[in-house]
Amino acid sequence: MVGSELAVAPMHRICKKAGAGRVSEAAARELAKVLDNIGVEIAKEAIGYAMHAGRKTVKAKDIEIAASKILHK
Repeated sequence: MVGSELAVAPMHRICKKAGAGRVSEAAARELAKVLDNIGVEIAKEAIGYAMHAGRKTVKAKDIEIAASKILHK
């Protein structure tokens, strides 16, 4: 995937919240790209759960279950 749907400024804040003193633009862009890719994978999995349940609407529980599976919680 090229680019990201996510803004860079929140990526800076996430890194700062995690304890980084300084965050380069390249690092913030890369984090956005990685999180975007993970988000798409979680969404695809959640869509499958919704479809399996006979729904067109993806619900929060679908995302929760999909995230747990994708992130190996």
